[in-house]
Amino acid sequence: MARIIESNGKRRIIKMSAEDIVSIVKDYQRIVPRFATENEAKNYLSDTVIFIPEDV
Repeated sequence: MARIIESNGKRRIIKMSAEDIVSIVKDYQRIVPRFATENEAKNYLSDTVIFIPEDV
């Protein structure tokens, strides 16, 4: 489970487990075709929402 770490700056840090990262990679591989360019990948992902559960 991901854990949000508060920081003094404008952005918070999200600490992810190996399981979280593997889940994101699986979603990416499911959404983006294998030989897509970087710009094509961005286009595929621009309409996609990927959620990471937060550890409470």
